[in-house]
Order: sequence, then structure tokens, then C-alpha cells
Amino acid sequence: MSIHALELIFTGLIVAVAVAVAWFAGYVVYKLYTGQR
Repeated sequence: MSIHALELIFTGLIVAVAVAVAWFAGYVVYKLYTGQR
């Protein structure tokens, strides 16, 4: 396994985690915002 492949996998993992956290944060804010009305 090359260093480049490992770097791609690591970058993909970071991107996936960032997207998941951003989606979760947006979902929570949306739920709180809609729940108040």
C-alpha cells in the first residue's frame, strides 16, 4: 500500500467526518429552530 493511497483514504475519512458533523449540527439547529415555533 503506497503512501499516496493512505493519504487519499485519510483525507476521505476527514472529509466524511466533517460532512457528518456539519450535517448533524445543521440538523440539530433546524430541529431547535422549528421546535420553537
